[in-house]
Amino acid sequence: MAATSSTASAMAVATTSPTIATAPFSSLPLRLRLRPKPLLFTSRLLLPVPKSSSWDESVSEEGEEEGVEEDSEESGAAGEDDDGEDNDEKPRPEPLAVSGFEFASPPEGYVEPAPFDELPQESPEDVAAAYEALYGPAFSGETVMGNNVFEVKVVDPVDMDREQRPSDEFSERVVQVNRVTKVVKGGRQLSFRAIVVVGDMKGHVGVGVGKAKEVTEAITKAAMNGRRNLVTVPLTKYSTFPHRADADYGAARVMLRPACPGSGVIAGGAVRVVLEMAGVENALGKQLRSKNALNNARATIKATQMMRQFKDVAAERGLPMEQLWK
Repeated sequence: MAATSSTASAMAVATTSPTIATAPFSSLPLRLRLRPKPLLFTSRLLLPVPKSSSWDESVSEEGEEEGVEEDSEESGAAGEDDDGEDNDEKPRPEPLAVSGFEFASPPEGYVEPAPFDELPQESPEDVAAAYEALYGPAFSGETVMGNNVFEVKVVDPVDMDREQRPSDEFSERVVQVNRVTKVVKGGRQLSFRAIVVVGDMKGHVGVGVGKAKEVTEAITKAAMNGRRNLVTVPLTKYSTFPHRADADYGAARVMLRPACPGSGVIAGGAVRVVLEMAGVENALGKQLRSKNALNNARATIKATQMMRQFKDVAAERGLPMEQLWK
C-alpha cells in the first residue's frame, strides 16, 4: 500500500506541473510579463542572458507593444492640462511667505566703513603704537609713546655655577640648607632645599627658597628667587624702625621693636639675618612661637611691610611732621 500511495502522489505531481508550465502567456498579468531579464552570474561580472529562443522574442515583442500603449495613455493624461496644452516642465512649489522682519535704519551721519581689503597698509610703527596702547610698552624696552621702559634681563639659574652669577650690589647669606626627600612610586628622591636672604644693606631685602639635586644649585636658585621678591624696609636716620610691629606667618610669630643708637641688632635665628641684610643697625627682635627658619624669615618681612614712615602718616593726615607728637 505504501508503494502504491507514493507512485500515485508522483503521478499527481507530474500531471499538475505541466499545466502550470504550459499556461498561456496572454493570461499572465502585465507586471509579470514586463519582468526584467534574468542575469547570468559569473565569477566577476553580471551579464544579461542573450536571446536564444523564440519564446523570449515573443515575450519581448508582446510586452513592448502593450507597454508602449499604456505609456502613451499615461503620458497623454499627465502631459495635457485642463486647456489641452502640453506641459513638459514639472510644477514648481510656491515660494514661502516672506517674514516681516526689517533691519533698523542707520543713524544720521553714519558713514559705512571701507572694506578691510581696501584700507591702506599699516606701517610697523603704527602696529607697534596700537599694540602699546592696548597691552603696554614692549618687553624689549623700545617705546613708541615715550614711556620710560627698562630692559629686564632674566638669568636662568639652572646649570649655573656659583661664580657665574651676575654681580650686583646685593649680597647673599645662607640661612639654612636641609636635605629633603620626595616619595614616589619607584622609591625616594633625595634633594636639597636652601633658604637664602638677599639684601643691599640699604633697606632692600628678600627671602628666597630653592631646591635642587646639588647644594650649590639649590643656593643659586634660592638667591635668584630672593632677588625676585625684594621689599623695601622703612628705616629712620638712626637705622632703626619707625615704630613697633608684630606679624604672623603660619605658626611663627615675630615681634620687632625700635632701639636707641648703639644698641645693635638684638635678635636671633632668621630674624637677625633678615634685619642685618636689610641694613638695620639698632633693633630688637624676638621669635615667639615656632622655630621654623623659613616661616620666621617671612614673618619678619611681613612685619616690616606693616610699618609706615612719619612723613607718610603726616601726608595722610595733612599735618606737618612737627605736629605728629602733639
